[in-house]
Amino acid sequence: MSTADPWQTAEVAGPKKASVITKPAIAQAVIRRAQHPVLLIGHNAAAIDIGERKLIDYLLDLARVRAIPVIATGHVNRALKERGYTGAIIMPAVEAGHRITDPCWNGPDGKGPCDLVIIAGLPYPMAWTLLSGFKHFAPHTKTITLDNTYQPNANWSFSNISLKEWQECLEATVADTGTEGSTDV
Repeated sequence: MSTADPWQTAEVAGPKKASVITKPAIAQAVIRRAQHPVLLIGHNAAAIDIGERKLIDYLLDLARVRAIPVIATGHVNRALKERGYTGAIIMPAVEAGHRITDPCWNGPDGKGPCDLVIIAGLPYPMAWTLLSGFKHFAPHTKTITLDNTYQPNANWSFSNISLKEWQECLEATVADTGTEGSTDV
């Protein structure tokens, strides 16, 4: 793994920074422990090539395997529908951020407030801002980003890693979000 410095170095996150996901088992454990997670997919997910697949394909695999509700931002819903996924809630990222910070919002599926937000595919500055909002105004919600750039405002984030490392981490995270032994995070 690479460094744990913000990808956008001029930004200062403050003293509380994200724990680095050093191995996929950490991401698996965080996702597995969530009682009511939500997956927030940005429009970049449909454009980012990771090996033979796109980021959106990995995220959809994760959503399907763990039955995680999806919030689609921007025009990413078209790419979801092309892949046979029609259950996404379409919402601007900022609106999703406002709703998730509201402890009275019952989530995209109406089952209660989100306890984990999984973010990927948003432009870096937008993700930075949303994660900062969650950090300060949604203490009831943990955050994890699955992008390959370190986001210090999240609770957990990959460090700044190469595409090859990112692909390996995503494949391992999605392949077995599993039931094997618990990993302390």
